[in-house]
Amino acid sequence: MEERPRVTRTGRHVRPRNHAIDSFRAERGRKAQVEPVLKADGVCKRYGRHQVLDSVSFSVSAGRSLAIVGANGCGKSTLLKICVGMLSPDAGSITVRGHLGYCPQSADLGSFLTPDNHFTWFGSGHGLGRARSNQEGANIASSLNWQVVDKQVRYLSGGTAQKLNVTCAILGRPDVILLDEPYQGFDEGSYLDFWDLVESWCDKGAGVVIVTHMLRELHRVHDVLDLSPRAAA
Repeated sequence: MEERPRVTRTGRHVRPRNHAIDSFRAERGRKAQVEPVLKADGVCKRYGRHQVLDSVSFSVSAGRSLAIVGANGCGKSTLLKICVGMLSPDAGSITVRGHLGYCPQSADLGSFLTPDNHFTWFGSGHGLGRARSNQEGANIASSLNWQVVDKQVRYLSGGTAQKLNVTCAILGRPDVILLDEPYQGFDEGSYLDFWDLVESWCDKGAGVVIVTHMLRELHRVHDVLDLSPRAAA
């Protein structure tokens, strides 16, 4: 039986999407662990009178991917920041099992540091030495069609800086990978490589969450969480 990615709309039951999933992904899904590596339970967040998130719940198991979609301002980035711990929810809880890697929407990088400096810096947070951090960073960069150069970040193009942003999030092989529209500035080839990498990270056992507006790629993830406002009954 073919596996189909699920769509969760806030406040509604899970329902199947009408997209065929190949047997390779079906087999991968059967191998995924039942225990979630990331779980949100009843998360709420309000800014003033504006209710951004209203009792949002989801879970991601090891080896599975989740796309978070919805209109601008519906709380996608806010939800990711709550999962990371950068923001506190007004209600609800977040549970993370294992190490977490996070790629924000805008690269927060050191302008006067080189890519290798960043690899060493981020790698140290995972207990990696300089040599291993730099080698692992170079390998991830290569998979994004980027040859690392000894150049300060301020001299990198926007797309290259974003590849560095993604690479730093993946260093140390985190158990949970959170990506907020990570492909901004990518050329077409790198964009396609990115979605191949998402599948590769899942194959290696990571739980992956991607905030995206690219609805044409939803067939490449296991599940979809739609934060769009519910229509009035």
